[in-house]
Amino acid sequence: MMVQKTKQVEALTSNYAAAYAVKAVDVDVIAVYPITPQTTIIEKLSEFIANGELNAEIIHVESEHSALSAVVGASATGARVFTATSSQGLEFAHEVLHIASGFRLPIVMAVPGRALSAPISIHGDYSDVMNARDTGWVIYIAATAQEVYDTVIQAYKLAESVLLPVMVAYDGFLMSHTMEPVELNDEEEVRSFVPRAARPYTLNPRRPVTMGPLASPDWYYELKYQQVLALREAYKAAAEVDAQYGRRFGRRYGLVEGYRMEDADYAIVVYGGAAYGNAREAADRAREAGIAAGVVRVRLYRPFPTEEVLKALEGVKAFAVVDRAIMFGSPAEGPLYKDIATAMYIHGVDKPALNVIHGIGQRPIYVEDMYKIYAALRENPRRGVVFMGVRI
Repeated sequence: MMVQKTKQVEALTSNYAAAYAVKAVDVDVIAVYPITPQTTIIEKLSEFIANGELNAEIIHVESEHSALSAVVGASATGARVFTATSSQGLEFAHEVLHIASGFRLPIVMAVPGRALSAPISIHGDYSDVMNARDTGWVIYIAATAQEVYDTVIQAYKLAESVLLPVMVAYDGFLMSHTMEPVELNDEEEVRSFVPRAARPYTLNPRRPVTMGPLASPDWYYELKYQQVLALREAYKAAAEVDAQYGRRFGRRYGLVEGYRMEDADYAIVVYGGAAYGNAREAADRAREAGIAAGVVRVRLYRPFPTEEVLKALEGVKAFAVVDRAIMFGSPAEGPLYKDIATAMYIHGVDKPALNVIHGIGQRPIYVEDMYKIYAALRENPRRGVVFMGVRI
């Protein structure tokens, strides 16, 4: 007779959820440098190591640039690695982001999003994550602590199958420091789901290879094009990994998530946890007021899920994209809006689409704000950029 194991459910912040997932996949090397709001991830992992719950080498370094460089070196030898950072730390490590993806190393990094200086802000938005969007990393943006836990595990499966680094982002403070119930998987089951496999090329004295040599104009372009192909492969692989995870553990999220989109005339497109929750509540209120409202959440941001986004929005009369980051000087200042507008132009889709910039530096986004967006879409469908919630 099969014995059903009792499910373990813990009240965890998203930072702790990330740490529990890293423990479950049994990493070998963690490199750390503290920065708010990611520091509690590393604190929890240090506790696991000190208690003997995780057998990993933890490297304390002098900067985020060094932290990512350390896991680049460890991953190059074949080790399973993890690091985390936020805000200026991610900016400081920016050049190493390109090195990690160019080396095709399956590094996993958690990033609770935070605003960038100047002026100094320790509060959440996605300015840091969006600055890393074109560095060749796979980027997920999770919306709950449960999803953070599940996505970090999926990230290792994906990273080690397509040989690309993966970033798992979520709301700084609004998720990193708030608790939710999280169902934890049996760790042996997780390790069975993410088995260790030998990579074709690692630094090994018995089989010497060269990593990071000078590439002449004869070959540099071809090597960068291989990254393009790898990210395209990651697009398909991410959907398959999510499906496999769902079959094994009973939870899956898709690359794009929809809420009440079956018959929606007006949609708000969001990323992250707080914006998704408020948008869903606003959609419910809008429906009570006679507006056929829905919400689309982009979970996989890089590679961009063009097909899923276009399908989700194909039936709406108009939509808005709420961005929590600013692309200064761009024709439209919202990064997700620009991605969706580009995808629609390439595929010949023409709809009224509003770009709403909100939540910068953790400026509160209220349900009422989201409701006003639905009302505006119905009353005056148009294109343009709106800086909502700013005092001018």
